Amino acid sequence: MTPSRVASAAAPAGERLAIGAERALRAVGDARTGLGLLLLTGAANAVAALQPEGPRLLEAWPYAALLGALALSGVAAVAVRAPTAWREWRRPAAVQAGAGTLRRGASRRSPDDVIRALQAAGYRVRSEGSAARWAVHGVRRGWSRFAGLVSHLALVIVVLGAAIGAAFGSETVFSLLPGDQALLDAPRTGFASAVRLERFDAEFGPDARPLRLDTAVTFLRDGEPVRAAVLRVNEPGDFDGYLVHPWTYGPAVRLRVTTLAGSALLDAPIPLDQVRDGTPVGSTELPTAGVTLGLAVTDAARNELGVSVVGADGLVDSARLVPGEEMRVGNLRVALIGFDAWVTLVSRRDPGLPVLFAGTGALCGALAVGFWLPRRRVTVRSRGGDLELLLRGERFDRPSDELERLGRLLAGPA
Repeated sequence: MTPSRVASAAAPAGERLAIGAERALRAVGDARTGLGLLLLTGAANAVAALQPEGPRLLEAWPYAALLGALALSGVAAVAVRAPTAWREWRRPAAVQAGAGTLRRGASRRSPDDVIRALQAAGYRVRSEGSAARWAVHGVRRGWSRFAGLVSHLALVIVVLGAAIGAAFGSETVFSLLPGDQALLDAPRTGFASAVRLERFDAEFGPDARPLRLDTAVTFLRDGEPVRAAVLRVNEPGDFDGYLVHPWTYGPAVRLRVTTLAGSALLDAPIPLDQVRDGTPVGSTELPTAGVTLGLAVTDAARNELGVSVVGADGLVDSARLVPGEEMRVGNLRVALIGFDAWVTLVSRRDPGLPVLFAGTGALCGALAVGFWLPRRRVTVRSRGGDLELLLRGERFDRPSDELERLGRLLAGPA
């Protein structure tokens, strides 16, 4: 048994508990533990993405436990390293000569002069030693070391945000005709957030590229209108925690179909949501008449629609109509009121998005502090009749200009 273990075994119960908790905290916050949990989380998401039932696997409790362990590891890493960073900031330690340390000499000055010069340069200082052999240690922007700790924690937060979205988010795709409405998520008890399509306005240029694609919708809660919005490309709507944006669109025709005696069979828009040989086509059944209407755009320039009546024995009759025209087709009278459009909407809910944004913001801020406001440590000590100045910056920092600045300050009038 090692001496440390013998000492901990002989300590009182309360102290042994504290020692055990500290060891556990260090083990959980170890970089290898965090890396292993990150790899496990990535592997779980990869497996879920490759399997049809993947999203359900991410909703199970083992995945939630894995996310909790990952978060705990990040917090433990910060908790273990934060006291050391605090002590080094409040009580600057000596800079040791070696790789990455800049060194230069300075003229003889008293410890009080050195302390005043370093304080004027923005350093927190601490002196030690006697009048014959002394040293002054300083740190500038010591608080910036916490940025390194925050960056590690922020990376864990980013992974947690993405994992929470993958595990607990939802995506619903639905197509609507003007006047239709749909729930923003799968039906469930107490859920009543919905969207209604009001109209779709499009404008195209001479090259047939869209200049404007406006989808006017109304958001509803408990069946009551709450807010109207116009959705555009890259401008989704936000309602009750859901992002709703138009995904695709297509033509629809508004038909009125009656019997020869005048009885109404259909008065509604019909989506042409299929494509055959480059032509939009669609169909609708008329159970009362025992037939099916087949619809196809036969001349896009004239807005001409081909209508076919198909019965149990095959094709009954066909005709071509333009908007505003009514014609007998078989034993039916079909009127083409005009053309409309259907829109496919996507509704997404991502509860991990705020966590992801918070982690990304914290990571960017921490990296900015680490690169542009690095911690710098200095030690000035007596060496015979002269002074020796040791300066050390953080990684990616070569504070040559700072070394010259301190040299000039220490060379000032005594």
